[in-house]
Amino acid sequence: MSANRRPHDPISLRVARTLATALGERDEGTRAHCERVVGLADALGLACGLTQRELKVLRMAACLHDIGKLGVPDEVLHNPGPLDAEGWAVMRTHPERGQRILATLGLDQADQVGLAIRHHHEQFDGAGYPDGLAGESIPIIARIIALADSYDAIATRRVYRDARPHEHTMETLEAERGRKLDPWLFDRFTGLIECSPLRATQAG
Repeated sequence: MSANRRPHDPISLRVARTLATALGERDEGTRAHCERVVGLADALGLACGLTQRELKVLRMAACLHDIGKLGVPDEVLHNPGPLDAEGWAVMRTHPERGQRILATLGLDQADQVGLAIRHHHEQFDGAGYPDGLAGESIPIIARIIALADSYDAIATRRVYRDARPHEHTMETLEAERGRKLDPWLFDRFTGLIECSPLRATQAG
């Protein structure tokens, strides 16, 4: 081993994309969603002045934020309609599953990426899961992913509903500002999304 080489090579986007491809084999819609979330999260991270190291973790965590769905049973993952309480209980395990998957890689930054994945469904008011974190106790990378994830989840088509236009999506997110979403991040997102190629157009 070279004297300047670390025992564990830094986790790379190439590894992240390989895992995302594996998820896409189970659910192509989730893979496409993750790709859009990477773009939105990256733009917001840049606008917030994250360091290059933080941006690298953000891109990998955004790419893999739903990787825990690899462990979600087909009857839940591919349910054609809204989930019942039992189904939601299973689906809500995917952040913890994702963190466990990242931990098995044993690579540099896997711990930070895993924490961001674990906490991307926490809410700013503390009502999220799995740990009920609130405010700035939620890692900023997880808060950024939560906002990007929420925008894309509302703006794009689901099997049980049509896509929502940009204006409707932003009105929904505005109602969640300070409750589900970090208000400081939301205010920065409102500016950048207007000129983003990932800005929603119209329902359908």
